[in-house]
Amino acid sequence: MTYAENEVARIRPQQFHEAAGVEDWRVVGDGACAYFRSGSFAVGARFVQAIGETPGIEAGHLDVDVRQEGVTVRLVTITDDYCGLTGYHVDTARRIPAVARTLGIPADPSGVQTVQVTIDALAGPEVVAFWRALLGYEARANSGEDLVDPRRRGAPFHFQRMDAPRPQRNRVHVDVWVPYDQAESRTAAALAAGGRLVNDADAPSNRVLADPEGNEACAGVAGPPGAATGPA
Repeated sequence: MTYAENEVARIRPQQFHEAAGVEDWRVVGDGACAYFRSGSFAVGARFVQAIGETPGIEAGHLDVDVRQEGVTVRLVTITDDYCGLTGYHVDTARRIPAVARTLGIPADPSGVQTVQVTIDALAGPEVVAFWRALLGYEARANSGEDLVDPRRRGAPFHFQRMDAPRPQRNRVHVDVWVPYDQAESRTAAALAAGGRLVNDADAPSNRVLADPEGNEACAGVAGPPGAATGPA
């Protein structure tokens, strides 16, 4: 495989995590994320500027969120037929923490997560059309099951097809994607706060939890290193 081919080659979360030099990153949901504790908006802005001036980093392949406390960087490719990671993201993931170190900004993988709202639907296309119009969202990667905020601010929505009504359980739930090394502690904290474990058959990739009144949520992990299998 040539260098150019490797740059665009699609990779799974596990492959990303097992690459050398990406220890500050965690794959959560669609892409790889890193959180840098800048401590102020001014320092964070300088960090973002430095990223933009670094050779080999293309702005079209990353999202940056600057807040008072820190900066979150997400690496993901979104096209008409793909939403995920490529070989290019591994190279970029190695460059960005190096920029942070020159500014004395520490990375904190525990500060990473993504949240998704999932709706179980019998009449999928009709339900998706309603939420797309209401939210002002767009289909993701030509998918009929996923809607995303075109401004990349709000949580994505996923529509899970049902073959029969499920009146005994809620049909809207929250998916929380956490770093692979935070899943156990996050689950334990939720249980200690009054939740209960509904299903852990797919652990550690996914655990279904419920609050004290039965409202469900999923705690998901994307491709931990060394795992035999994991979500694409």
